[in-house]
Amino acid sequence: MLPATFKLCAGISYRHLRNMTGLRRQAAAAISQELNKLTLAGPGPSKWINQVRRRSSLLSSRLEEKPFSEVEMSYIKQGEEALQKSLSILGEQDGWKTETIAGNGDKVLSKMLPDVGKVFRLEVVVDQPLNSVYDELVERMEQMGDWNPSIKEIKILQKIGKDTVITHETAAATPGNVVGPRDFVSVRCSRRRGSTCVLAGMATNYGAMPEQKGFIRAENGPTCMVLHPLPENPSQTKLTWLLSIDLKGWLPKTIINQVLSQTQVDFANHLRKRLATPIAVSCCTTKNY
Repeated sequence: MLPATFKLCAGISYRHLRNMTGLRRQAAAAISQELNKLTLAGPGPSKWINQVRRRSSLLSSRLEEKPFSEVEMSYIKQGEEALQKSLSILGEQDGWKTETIAGNGDKVLSKMLPDVGKVFRLEVVVDQPLNSVYDELVERMEQMGDWNPSIKEIKILQKIGKDTVITHETAAATPGNVVGPRDFVSVRCSRRRGSTCVLAGMATNYGAMPEQKGFIRAENGPTCMVLHPLPENPSQTKLTWLLSIDLKGWLPKTIINQVLSQTQVDFANHLRKRLATPIAVSCCTTKNY
């Protein structure tokens, strides 16, 4: 029966059969049944069978989702690329230079990368559990302009599946208007793996949001925030923010570097104040993203 099952699965790899949702569900269910039989049959490679079963269950749940268009899949792939590239940069421990160390231990590091340019890395500890930080940065993303003075507005242009969004962000003017009005269009994705959360993004093109009059279209990415609870105190969260931005325009690099590193330090302070303030919940309407 198992060979026949895999023939059924091979059949759905053909494009004209892939869209037959009922056939795909049947294939996923058949795999699950056969793996159960193998496990009950006695000793054997139960470890990898269990791993495949978990992936089969994941496949079944994904088959229930609405299929994505080619354009949507391209955005999902861009978000995944931003995530993988950001984590790869953060994983390289050598070559980081200290930019700032605050009295509370907040630290900003920097590094030059041949294919990206100068990137900045913020490392802070927040006295709040991971879920509170995650909700503020992801679930209430569009409210970030209410508490972060460096952002005028963030608007979600499109939500794709559970983990990917296209956003338009308008940056607030810097003191003295050293850096003129900038805006960004980005694809962002979020992933949760056990006790670790990763929020990643990069610049993208979105036809419904062309360049706006009065703004220079800057570019993010790859960029990401990594959240995980401190092992010794789960009520505290370690936040690592990799920042990579091309502000475009004619700006001296010394000014750009100063603005970006200070932006990260200020962000940490504003985030702490936000998390320490009770959030009023409307009794009438609540947005879910």
